[in-house]
Amino acid sequence: MSDLKKTKAPLTTITYDRKKIKEPTGNIYKAIKIIAKRSEAINKELKEELDKKLNEFKTDQDNLAETFENKEQIDISRFYERLPKPTAIALQEWLEGKIVWRDMTDEDFKEFK
Repeated sequence: MSDLKKTKAPLTTITYDRKKIKEPTGNIYKAIKIIAKRSEAINKELKEELDKKLNEFKTDQDNLAETFENKEQIDISRFYERLPKPTAIALQEWLEGKIVWRDMTDEDFKEFK
């Protein structure tokens, strides 16, 4: 998880060379699908980590009137808001060759039946 926070992914939208994205698979659509799956996994990991950290500040009282803002809680939320988006992280991982994928053939599917 900590490596997601140290990513070199850009914080803003940039243009990528389509050829570099499709190079590992030879198919841009297949590459985008793999990147999207990884992005979903990253999003889930980050959300679970954030929820876990914020739950440490939960009180047993569910009264909204008694809810107060905790500076540490706000700092944690801001930190996660400043991270690159999961799609940017996944795309950076893809371009660095850090995503492992496998192209399953018909023979591979027979093994699962």
